[in-house]
Amino acid sequence: MFEAQSTIVTEYWHRSSQHPERLVCDLCPRYCELKAGQRGFCYVRASDGEQIVLTTYGRSSGFCVDPIEKKPLNHFLPGSAVLSFGTAGCNLGCKFCQNWDISKSRAMDKVMAYAAPEKIAEDAINKDCQSVAYTYNDPVIFHEYAIDVAHACREKNIKSVAVTAGYICEQPREAFFSVMDAANIDLKAFSETFYQQQTGSHLQTVLETLQYLYHHTDVWFEITTLLIPGLNDSEAEIEAMTQWGITHLGPEVPWHFSAFHPDYKLKKIPPTPLKSLLRARNIARKNGFCFVYTGNVHDKQSSSTYCHQCGELLIGRDWYQLSDWNLSGLGSCQSCGTKCPGVFL
Repeated sequence: MFEAQSTIVTEYWHRSSQHPERLVCDLCPRYCELKAGQRGFCYVRASDGEQIVLTTYGRSSGFCVDPIEKKPLNHFLPGSAVLSFGTAGCNLGCKFCQNWDISKSRAMDKVMAYAAPEKIAEDAINKDCQSVAYTYNDPVIFHEYAIDVAHACREKNIKSVAVTAGYICEQPREAFFSVMDAANIDLKAFSETFYQQQTGSHLQTVLETLQYLYHHTDVWFEITTLLIPGLNDSEAEIEAMTQWGITHLGPEVPWHFSAFHPDYKLKKIPPTPLKSLLRARNIARKNGFCFVYTGNVHDKQSSSTYCHQCGELLIGRDWYQLSDWNLSGLGSCQSCGTKCPGVFL
């Protein structure tokens, strides 16, 4: 039914009480109820009639060496290289997906080459990467594969970075983030209507993931919000979003406001103007966030890191290149000695 080499049994499922012939996937809040041979919304988790299996274990859609700032992470090993990879499929249905050829794939898992977890860790070392990023499509859907890769990386002192929308149930969430060193969480909006209409998912689960990371783990994480003109970029929504963040998380969490470019099903919406990103940045800073950045645009000032105590430039960035470094030791301001939150070399 499914190709044996890339198929493994998953842990998170139960048999439907109303339809005993169907299995319910418990990985994410979609709780897909599947007949034998049927795939879930993500397309990569499926029922073989007796259990839920992951059909893309060990199958990558490709590898790329990136600057860690591209994830984006500005406070986790800045200036280092990261080995990025993903698989196929996604458990969200974002109409604005910029990796839709991967995340919406229905055939890619048949053509991808096999990549064992140990091989990925070795490749990271050979390419002088200090970390591996699980990205391109959401890594929560290849949960078992990502965890095995993270274990293999940890044995070789390679860090693991999850780039995810955070749409995952409580038990698998704990297992997933227990092996991650850093994450970028995509908070797509602060509106349930947006989440339902534009992504086919729900906001509350993402907020729970953010709070879980902040209050119950040591995972370094940063937040990204893609601002889409007319859909999630109003002053009122940015106010509400960042006020929630300062109340339930904290001022030291870095926040990236990124520019939308027309793609997939939203090709008629114009690109995000820089002024919208700067307005969101100003609102977040007014509400107490110390480290707020713009992304997908060239603006050195709003891409750089400044000391939250004395205001001096700590890390200058020109696109993804570091232009200034004024940190001493493990991340202290050279001017006033204040520690900059993050994970530094």
